[in-house]
Amino acid sequence: MVQKSSSNPPAHSDDDRTVITDLRQVVAPRSESRSKAYLTIIGGPQTGEMFPIEKQTVILGRGEECDLRVRDSGISRVHAKVERQLDGSFDLDDMNSTNGVFVGGVRIQNYRLSDGDRVQIGAATVIKFSLQDDVEITFQQQLYQSAVRDGLTQVYNRQFFEERLHHEFSYAFRHTTAISLLMVDIDFFKKVNDTYGHPTGDLVLKVIACTIQRIIRNEDILCRYGGEEFVVIARGTDYINTGALAERIRRAIEELSIPITSGDIKITVSVGWATMSKGEYRSPKELLSASDKALYLAKQGGRNLAMGAAA
Repeated sequence: MVQKSSSNPPAHSDDDRTVITDLRQVVAPRSESRSKAYLTIIGGPQTGEMFPIEKQTVILGRGEECDLRVRDSGISRVHAKVERQLDGSFDLDDMNSTNGVFVGGVRIQNYRLSDGDRVQIGAATVIKFSLQDDVEITFQQQLYQSAVRDGLTQVYNRQFFEERLHHEFSYAFRHTTAISLLMVDIDFFKKVNDTYGHPTGDLVLKVIACTIQRIIRNEDILCRYGGEEFVVIARGTDYINTGALAERIRRAIEELSIPITSGDIKITVSVGWATMSKGEYRSPKELLSASDKALYLAKQGGRNLAMGAAA
């Protein structure tokens, strides 16, 4: 006996499907209480850098005492501050800066920040205020790192170096403080690639980068300049101490034994450096050229040497 099917569907079925017509039913709005406040530089010499607002008061400026130090000659030593209020909001205040603080093109003295506000301080630096969750923060940090880091060694890349050297040099020149530049070149690197292959060459580059990074200070900046060349910007380091640093780098690499499948290999480097402390050089290009000439002399002198430009 065949039963007739009912024209009305059963009240409950495993095949039931819920049709969503309003995304607000499933996409909850971001909770600002769980978001973290960040300042992200989106214009100027440090584009891409992110700074979390973790203190009640954050000071912005180019002075060393500032929480967020911005290397822009158009910014005052103490330029502005961001202060967290008791209700969780954030206020932005101009700290009597020379060139002002602007939001939406309007100069402000005191301003209640909203998510997404763009703040201009000085002539060239633009900072975005945002409330971001962990996923957004991770994405932004990865995006920034991929733009400024060398893919193989993970030290800073040449583009970052050129921009950073310009601003570090300008700061040192204006304030008559020391800045040194070291160029480190791996000796006979082509022979390493030809003898052992490019994977071994890549390993050597990584080991050299890690070794240099371990020796320099946190405030020093290591970059990959070319195929087998690295550069170090040493802020506030005079000629004698830069020479000592160059020799430490040279000796540490000379003492390395890099293990590969066929045994250990030895590597040496040549180092050239130059220092500006009293306006000896008029531009970043001149400082770089002096370091490069000193490196050339180290190569001509037999390699595995550290030599400085004439003081």
